[in-house]
Amino acid sequence: MRRRVLALFAVALVAAAGCSGSGGNNASVVVTTNILGDITRAVVGDQAEVTVLMKPNADPHSFGISAQQAAQVERAGLIVYNGLGLEEGMLRTVRTAEENGVPALPAGERANPISHTGNAPDPHFWTDPARVRDVVKAIADEVVAHVGGVDETVIRANAERYRGEIEALDTMMTEKFRGIPPERRKLVTNHHVFGYLAQRYGFEVVGAVIPGGTTLASPSSSDLKALADVVRTAGVPVVFADSSQPDRLARVLAEQAGLHVTVTPLFSESLSEPGQGAATYLEMMRANTESITTGLTRS
Repeated sequence: MRRRVLALFAVALVAAAGCSGSGGNNASVVVTTNILGDITRAVVGDQAEVTVLMKPNADPHSFGISAQQAAQVERAGLIVYNGLGLEEGMLRTVRTAEENGVPALPAGERANPISHTGNAPDPHFWTDPARVRDVVKAIADEVVAHVGGVDETVIRANAERYRGEIEALDTMMTEKFRGIPPERRKLVTNHHVFGYLAQRYGFEVVGAVIPGGTTLASPSSSDLKALADVVRTAGVPVVFADSSQPDRLARVLAEQAGLHVTVTPLFSESLSEPGQGAATYLEMMRANTESITTGLTRS
């Protein structure tokens, strides 16, 4: 009887060791932002549960999570997050989970990040599809390594199929942007989001209404005046505002520029609800490509 009890105890210890972090479910993946969530779901498919914390049309810089969601992070088999300071409202939760032994993938760090103003790393790597293709491979590697019960062959096949779709997206964007005259490839946005896109497709980022790489900063009147002067000099025909944020500041800039400048919404940092134009990463990038091309070629 004693031997049977000891054997059962040993089995229980082995089962507990198979759980990640502080006693969690290593067959689950928790993702912070909805763009990364959609990319991760494309890789994981039906092989594991994927929980996305950020709701559609939210701001990744400021969204918060509930106590129940924080517990999901602590119990995850793998956390996928940006890793370049994007999720300012929940980084402490992710770091605590990592300290407790939960495996985590800082996806942006695998995307060969560039810097924006102030030499801080730019977290908006998803505007360059080529970098997203690298991140897809990194997600597949980490899922295979840490998420229990998945079929590696299926995960790898999902990743390769999705990488092919992203490559087709890149080709489409290249062809569309080729139709914009070089002198018109100038971007003004609500805040610095499109540095990666500009680098890949030959655009110039003239400036942003909100300084820096976060929506939590606020422009001063002198910031707006300086940017208005740049817009006037560059002859920029359109200001692109994030679809999830009010475009009041962009409209103020347009008025201060003393020129007729159109304000056009883009899906820059969040996916939308289904049917609103950007329910997936691929749909979001196609919609933005059309909006940028139309805005900058309009006479």
